[in-house]
Amino acid sequence: MFEPVIAPSGTLLGLLQRGRGDGTLHALAAPRAEALAALNLCVAGDPRQDWQVENRSLYYARLYLDLDGPLGEIEAHLFSVDDLVDEDDHRTGLALSVLGHLASYGRDDALMLLRRYAATGANWAWALDELALRDDDEGLRSLAAPVLARFPATAEGEALLAAAVRDAYEPRPWRLWEEAAEPNAYAERLRAARQQGSFDRWQRQLTPRGPQPGWGVQAVFDWAADGLRRGTPLHVPAARCLAAVATPEDRSAILAAAAGASGEAARATALHHLVLAEPENPAVLDLIEAAGDEPAVAAYERMCGPAAVERARRWVQRPDALGTAAATLLAARGGIEDAPLVLGALRSTVRGSGPDSTPLFTLVDGAGRLRIACAAPVLRHIYRETASSGLRGRAARALAATDPSFAAGFAVECLWDCEETTREVAARHAETADARVAPRLRRLAADPAEEEDVQSAVRSRITPESAV
Repeated sequence: MFEPVIAPSGTLLGLLQRGRGDGTLHALAAPRAEALAALNLCVAGDPRQDWQVENRSLYYARLYLDLDGPLGEIEAHLFSVDDLVDEDDHRTGLALSVLGHLASYGRDDALMLLRRYAATGANWAWALDELALRDDDEGLRSLAAPVLARFPATAEGEALLAAAVRDAYEPRPWRLWEEAAEPNAYAERLRAARQQGSFDRWQRQLTPRGPQPGWGVQAVFDWAADGLRRGTPLHVPAARCLAAVATPEDRSAILAAAAGASGEAARATALHHLVLAEPENPAVLDLIEAAGDEPAVAAYERMCGPAAVERARRWVQRPDALGTAAATLLAARGGIEDAPLVLGALRSTVRGSGPDSTPLFTLVDGAGRLRIACAAPVLRHIYRETASSGLRGRAARALAATDPSFAAGFAVECLWDCEETTREVAARHAETADARVAPRLRRLAADPAEEEDVQSAVRSRITPESAV
């Protein structure tokens, strides 16, 4: 899968790709054809950095409603020839989720598209899950034949059917097909598939795949080494096992392993164990500093005690991964005296790695937690430029704590943001002197698709009578 190409933040396409509230406001003010073209590009080419945690579907669905947008481009995307060769859920997941929200809003054309795709499309399971939440029983019953026809009456086909029933996010369609009152040709097959799925789960629980009773420290190290040889690092779960089997007599062997005496996997396992078992031991921090590699940095990131914070003040100027970890620890655990160090790390990270760097998530939170007023300009830059809606939401929360202009500025556009947590921040802070705020609050309060936390924040700002 290719990384999405994100347009500049000052363009309509760039705003919509980022899910910014200004994207909706600009789209509604732009020529309708131009707005729909940009919207269709976003839905057909998912722009999210991490599609599993970032929200866009409700944001785009609401804009389709506001623009009274036709669904022809979504239909062409879903039923293109790519659907015959590309079974990756990511290719069509966003479009199907948008259709699901539109169906909830009463768009029958979206409902029909979902039914058609569930019957014939490659990502049919996603479409079926969307329909399970929104379609009526009759509509779901009509899909029994085309869906079950995907599974031939062979041993392999029955195994695939059992996996599909077991892994479905929404079991309603499968139960409806199995429990139909009329003569049901599928009931016996689906009942067997459901029972097989339950048996598979039970069998996995009984199959030993990891540490066994009676293991010792060396057995845990050997298990971690075997995982590393197979390309599956196991030092984190191995460290948990080490905590269960280690005795005081094993401490010298664990310290030696942490120094590298027993190989890379054992060193990583021992370090992850020691940072929790002896968090205030300076020798553990010395071992981390001496190693300085990825497992050592990952072990240090699990520390949060005074000794780790004190060492972070010494390491924060380092130009390597350990310096970055030290900066993020100060952002999360440091005191007000560490504000200059956190601010310096925030600025240098943006300059060196851009507005989408992973450490910025914690550094931005730290700027808000420590209420670093001088961080407002760089926070505003991150808010505007980042392609991550999650990071933008963190920047909005930090600005609410550091920037007096937030309530009359970014907070207003955040009422249209794609992330519900960002809309919640906006609902609590947006200045009602702006003529757009009160109508938007009322619409969020009345929208059944809106999250409860957002509506609770809205209710704290408006009276029940004005929300009707």
